[in-house]
Amino acid sequence: MTEENRTYITHLKVADVPWHRLTTAYGRGTDFPAHLAVLEQMKNPKAVKKALYKLTANMEHQSTLWHATPFGMVFLSRILEKALTESGQNPVAHFLAGELLDFFACILQCFHDGDRMEHADPLPLFSDLLKEEYLWSEEYDEEEDEMRYEEDEVFPADLFYSFYYYSWQAVLAYRGALEQEVSPEFAPKMAAVLEGL
Repeated sequence: MTEENRTYITHLKVADVPWHRLTTAYGRGTDFPAHLAVLEQMKNPKAVKKALYKLTANMEHQSTLWHATPFGMVFLSRILEKALTESGQNPVAHFLAGELLDFFACILQCFHDGDRMEHADPLPLFSDLLKEEYLWSEEYDEEEDEMRYEEDEVFPADLFYSFYYYSWQAVLAYRGALEQEVSPEFAPKMAAVLEGL
């Protein structure tokens, strides 16, 4: 990992990301900030379950990752660190830590599966994912988006591989936090995540 990418990942703010212009499995990432805020609070179990489902279903579908996925992984990495720290005192944090560890293992498996196939080089910088040429229209039009998916190369090869590469890098940047001692019940899940890094 380059220092430039590490700095970008660790300093990125939710407000810096044009979520409404990033693709997901079911549309755009417009609602990601609201879902991430619910997870970060770790208060209402029902709301946390719903927000977690909405995020994970949109970030990964049948081993395919999307433009919003690496950015989602940046903030989920921070949320996982907090959930692990609070898991002993907060049942919602405990639930969330376990679920996120499973999801991280899934995302890292997607990266490794993709990495074994022939692929383009990733974009040089994580921030390149937000170049204007890669962003979708400012206004969401479902029909227009569907037509764009009909194009031969809906995502340039380097951009598409970057969805996978930078999802991995987003977790890798927080490896130190993931190497903390965890309760025995989380140990196998954490081992799977660390193995994926």
